[in-house]
Amino acid sequence: MILQNDLILRAARGEETERVPVWLMRQAGRILPEYRKVRESVSGFIELATTPELAAEVTIQPVDLLGVDAAIIFSDILVIPEAMGLPYQMIEKKGPWFEKTVQSEADLKKIRIAEPEADLDYVAEAIKITKRELNGRVPLIGFAGAPWTIFSYMVEGSGSKTFSKAKKMLYTEPELSNKLLDMITESTIKYLQMQIKCGADLVQIFDSWAGILSPAQYQEFGLKYISKICDAIDMVPVTVFAKGAYFARKQMGQLNCETIGLDWNMAVAPTRRLIGSDKTLQGNLDPCVLYSTDKEIELQTIEMLESFGGHRHIANLGHGVYPDIDPEKVKVFIETVKNWKPN
Repeated sequence: MILQNDLILRAARGEETERVPVWLMRQAGRILPEYRKVRESVSGFIELATTPELAAEVTIQPVDLLGVDAAIIFSDILVIPEAMGLPYQMIEKKGPWFEKTVQSEADLKKIRIAEPEADLDYVAEAIKITKRELNGRVPLIGFAGAPWTIFSYMVEGSGSKTFSKAKKMLYTEPELSNKLLDMITESTIKYLQMQIKCGADLVQIFDSWAGILSPAQYQEFGLKYISKICDAIDMVPVTVFAKGAYFARKQMGQLNCETIGLDWNMAVAPTRRLIGSDKTLQGNLDPCVLYSTDKEIELQTIEMLESFGGHRHIANLGHGVYPDIDPEKVKVFIETVKNWKPN
């Protein structure tokens, strides 16, 4: 299928674009009343994510309502542990919770490498429906969690400020840790390959908890596994977003991927020097800017765009959009990006 808008794909590959493309992490849902209406029609997040027709509907909503340059499939990074045999619940206002966790070699023997065609067929179906309904208007982004971030939930059992149980395992059981990370990595490669086969035009790896590791630990238990995934995915452009990993920017520049996502703490000029000129950068407006006045949002957005220079840049926030942000403010950000021209 020929895409009517392929700006993001061209930007990721370093080709010239008429303007900077824009999308938002967590754009599918959260801020949109239309999403909340769909969400209220089911028992909760997990039912919505596992019902392909509804997942496709909320995936497409931001394209129609916000005017973004890409859709991102509505799902969750924690479908991988579930597919590996570790189911989770999504507790309202608290987040994910795992009844069982991996703490020992015996626990490791109870889980398996995921088989996405069987275990995650609902994601495959949602992608196929979304591609059909988008009808080439914009590209579709597939995604997965990075192995360290998935590991942290499988060991900790829930969200955490410190993930001290997960980090403890890295120090006290490095061999066990590497075995689990290998299983997650193999599952993730298969999962991303399935998404691409079903129609994803590019994929993003989210390492939400990269920044809580030391540089040495992140090299050993984080980037090493992301690198394996990047090496295995060569059919579509790959974006790596490692929140808080400012200390690993140079190493991220050596990954076999097209785009590096930046959080709002990563200043653009030094990041570009560290990563090099042959990667596209994505980001990185502070989401809290979108609480400001329209004029302030415009000023901050233009300042961000100027810092990237208009080439090899995909505009985004430095993290996911927060659920209480007014969609009209998001539109100001998107329209400012679309109307901006480099000097």
